[in-house]
Amino acid sequence: MKPNKIAVIGGTGKTGNYLVQELLKKGYPMKLLLRTPENFTLENPFIEIVKGDARDFETVDRLIKDCRAVISKIGQPVGEKSIFTDATKNIIQSMNSHGIKRYIAITGLNVNTPFDHKSDKVKAATDWMYQNYPKTTKDKQDEYEILVNSSLDWTLVRLPLIIPTSEQFRTETNLVDCVGEKISAADLSEFLVSQIDDETYIKKSPFLYNVPD
Repeated sequence: MKPNKIAVIGGTGKTGNYLVQELLKKGYPMKLLLRTPENFTLENPFIEIVKGDARDFETVDRLIKDCRAVISKIGQPVGEKSIFTDATKNIIQSMNSHGIKRYIAITGLNVNTPFDHKSDKVKAATDWMYQNYPKTTKDKQDEYEILVNSSLDWTLVRLPLIIPTSEQFRTETNLVDCVGEKISAADLSEFLVSQIDDETYIKKSPFLYNVPD
C-alpha cells in the first residue's frame, strides 16, 4: 500500500498549528519534527512525533521514511546561524534515498526567480531584507537555487506577512509579483495541503496572498 503520511517540519511555530489542523481535517496522518515535543500538547492517533533538529541528517531521515510528501514551514531559530540551506540539503538527500518526490515549502517574498516582474514596492522590501538580515536572506535565495538544481517535485511558496488567524479570505497566486500584503495562516495551510496532489506549481515558486479588498 502506498504510504499516505505527510512529513511536517515547522509544525509548531506561530502558524504551524494551522497546518497540522488542516492536515487532520483532510484526513492525512503525519509525522512532525519537533525540537521540543514537550511543548506540543495535541494528542491524536494521526500524529507521530519525531524529536530533533532539521540540521541533523539522521533525524530528518527518520522523519521522512515511510512518508509520501514533505511540507516544510521551518522558521529561523533566534540567535542561531541561518538554517534554510542546511535543512534543505538534508531533506533532499533523505527524500532521494527513500524515492520520495513531492516537497512543498514556504519562503519570503524576498526570494528572486528569473521569471519575476516584482513591483517597486516588493523590490524595496527585498532590498530592505538584504540590508537588515543579509545572512538569512541570502540563505533563503540559496535554498531556492538548491531546489532548482534538485530532482524533486518541489514547490516553494513565497509569502508576504502571515496573519495568525483561522479567518479565510480570497486568495490569489502569482508567479511574477506579490500583489497582496498578507496571507491568513488558515488560507496558507489550505493551499499547502492542496498542493500535495496538485501538479500546477511543481518546480515553481508562486507568490500566495490574500486579495486586497
